[in-house]
Amino acid sequence: MSKHLTPTRKGSVGYRPLPSSLQARKKRLFSQPVQQLALTPSMRVADLVEAMAGMSIQARNIGRCAQVLSALYADPGRPTVLMGLAGPLIAAGLRKVIRDLIASGAVDVLVSTGAILYQDIYQARGFRHYRGSPQADDAELRRMRIDRVYDTYVDEDRFWETDNWIGHTTDKLAPGIYSSRQFMDFIADQLDDDESIVVTCRRCGVPMFVPALNDSSAGIGLTEHRLRAQREGRGFVSIDSIQDNHELVQVVVHSTQTAAIYVAGGVPKNYINDSVVMGYLYGLERGHDYAIQVTTAVAADGGLSGSTLSEARSWGKIDAQARYAMAWVEPSVALPLLAGYVFGKRLTAGRPRLELNWDGYRLAGLKARPRR
Repeated sequence: MSKHLTPTRKGSVGYRPLPSSLQARKKRLFSQPVQQLALTPSMRVADLVEAMAGMSIQARNIGRCAQVLSALYADPGRPTVLMGLAGPLIAAGLRKVIRDLIASGAVDVLVSTGAILYQDIYQARGFRHYRGSPQADDAELRRMRIDRVYDTYVDEDRFWETDNWIGHTTDKLAPGIYSSRQFMDFIADQLDDDESIVVTCRRCGVPMFVPALNDSSAGIGLTEHRLRAQREGRGFVSIDSIQDNHELVQVVVHSTQTAAIYVAGGVPKNYINDSVVMGYLYGLERGHDYAIQVTTAVAADGGLSGSTLSEARSWGKIDAQARYAMAWVEPSVALPLLAGYVFGKRLTAGRPRLELNWDGYRLAGLKARPRR
């Protein structure tokens, strides 16, 4: 054996014990064994998620997200919760999960892609998503006017009807400039579906912001409305995305604390992040006090969707002292687990709802009110 190599296995020739300082540090690092998950026939979703915190890899991260949610909803300061939604969540079958989170009082402000709320409207009008195959012949699907979202099918004819319904329904609204929040409240008033995310937000007083509304089929419907109005020589409705900015920053400024729940990433994530950055316009400089994100986007490409919540602290979007956690788990799996934890632990039971008093684009007041 080379004289330069010293075996370290205890009992071997030349074994040298670690210095006491490293022994103490090693002991500390070995203080929390990985818990082997023990499943039982009666285990609830909430108990499963709680147990996952003692595991490793993404199971532990799901458990950590649940711990942040527990701390958030127990906070006596009642942080305003802003939820950002991106990705094919309705196609995945998460419509009722999201709706129930809103109805339970877990969400105070919703920021979504246009596609998600459009597909909610599509279902509120009686149309469905259907199970398909990612190996489908897409050229054949096109001939049948079937649109594919990975392994999910939707009816292009019914999408076309919904586009036109939005366009013609918008004719009822007085011509002028509106925020997406004002427009979505108007659309919700035209629907009657207890399972709808849009309708439930309206009934619960949860504002809906869609900062890229034009980048969706809802935007196609609004374009149809404008084109007809211009051809007929009458006024039309326009959506002002900067008014969205102004409205959302007012919500943040009126809130003593804020929390962010990001489902996937995209525009809603950055929009919620920027809402606290814009606080400086009102002399406020603080980040979100709580934040969680579930996503499959990677951080290594430097993109927004996969950027870590720790990175967001460097921008002041997440407070330096915030409690936060991320899980790299696809949302159709991650969101039901975390929602099941919220429901199973009754984290929002008795949580007051926020009452937002809007005077046009101006937020005249924000206060918590007892649940009915």
